[in-house]
Amino acid sequence: MAAADRGNYPLVNFEAADGRIRDWFPSLVAVKGNSRVYGWEAVGVQGTPGWITVRSLKRWLKDAGPSTEIEISGQSLSLSLLLTEMMAALRSELVDRSNLGAGLNDRLEVMLGVPANANSNQRFLTEEVARAAGFVVLGLSNEPSAAAIEFAYRNSADRKRRAQGGLLVYDLGGGTFDVSLVDWGETEHSVVASDGIPDLGGDDFDELLADLALEAAAIPSEERDALTSSEWLLLVDECREKKESLNPNSRKVTVDLERVRNTWKEVTIGVDLYYERCKPLIESSRRVVESLLAAHPQHSIDTLYVTGGGSELPPVARILRETFGRRVRRSAYMRSATAIGLAIRADTHQRCVLHEQFTQNFGVWREADEGRNVVFDRIFPRGMKLPHQGEPPLRTLRVYRPVHNIGHFRYLECAHLDDAGEPQGEMTNWDDIRVPFDPKLQSQSKVADLPITQFVPNDGMLIEEAYTCDSSGNVAVRISDSSTNHVREYRLGHWSKSKMRGATR
Repeated sequence: MAAADRGNYPLVNFEAADGRIRDWFPSLVAVKGNSRVYGWEAVGVQGTPGWITVRSLKRWLKDAGPSTEIEISGQSLSLSLLLTEMMAALRSELVDRSNLGAGLNDRLEVMLGVPANANSNQRFLTEEVARAAGFVVLGLSNEPSAAAIEFAYRNSADRKRRAQGGLLVYDLGGGTFDVSLVDWGETEHSVVASDGIPDLGGDDFDELLADLALEAAAIPSEERDALTSSEWLLLVDECREKKESLNPNSRKVTVDLERVRNTWKEVTIGVDLYYERCKPLIESSRRVVESLLAAHPQHSIDTLYVTGGGSELPPVARILRETFGRRVRRSAYMRSATAIGLAIRADTHQRCVLHEQFTQNFGVWREADEGRNVVFDRIFPRGMKLPHQGEPPLRTLRVYRPVHNIGHFRYLECAHLDDAGEPQGEMTNWDDIRVPFDPKLQSQSKVADLPITQFVPNDGMLIEEAYTCDSSGNVAVRISDSSTNHVREYRLGHWSKSKMRGATR
């Protein structure tokens, strides 16, 4: 986290459970029975009997829905509840154990970062849990876009010496990998395209080192399989600390297995072997970069800006330089560039405009050919620019005469479409709503269990779907019947709830 303080953007420091000062808040939850602690408190109970710890909650957001639960310590817990509690714990730490200087009743305004490839459900849930925890959410920004703002801010003199240049942000964090191609100017920056791998990050490098350490120590497979979740987390945390101590001159890495079990000893591993294990993951990120650039040949890049905690692993920059040479530039703020960029964007005194865009195609399945086929109706295309903060939202209309008594809307997102405009590859289904068109049903609040049948509307009946999208990428729809003034509104997401307004004339 970083603060916006009179044109300065200092990192927020926290007093950890061990009394040390840290400039980050861990995404950890520890559970023991009905007790749950987060952040540095969760770090403090690692290895304590009875406590089970889970890290990188952000990864769970990829496929999250309204009732997504995760299994911890033999109980199923709502992901939404865990995230809300974690944000509430963060707010409490900011007030009580940080250098922010905020009071208990102060209004804490935040700009939130999300992965560039985050779907609308992830964005919606991220914003909702922050609001529920007591933050005032100014907006959301893609994490590599925020890093691009930090880069432009740090290099303002160079920016003024030339008109525009291409910047590619390579953001390999603890849990996710994102890349964004950005055109940057003096005060305005435009995201050309984004891509990423939602389940690739520094956490994977930690686990690879943990597996190598167990192999090097010749720990029998039955003992490995018998590791408790707490023991595995202790091992992974030990490997994270040793991984973060590596530098380009390191030749060996020593892992203290006694930290996990007192009958185990230290083990030493050659870094070349470790880096070779990590290479396929790094190569997969490089392929994403190359594919993104190949898809936009008209946008040449001057700088490949490397940021994110996972990028600190020495072979990351080395492998990138094999392809991109001197254009590769490591951030001086590897773990904090995103936070600083978010603070700059939140600061109303900075005349920094970022043109964000849809990273996925958003649309709805519709019946065609009198119900014989289903086609994808793209509402907002991938690459469409989002409005600036404070500007009117994007707006798209659909108007038609209904042919069924109930409208069944199945919304989805996808990255790619074929030549016919139909979704290809990975898709995210992220809402399913039903709206009564038959006036006899419009007074009913729930129609999910009613059969959908053919319907002949009256002559004056038209259904209007009015879609809007704000600067944070949140999509809403207003579905209205012109003949009855019946209106239903939805803020789209798996957990959306309608607001029924109007009745009959």
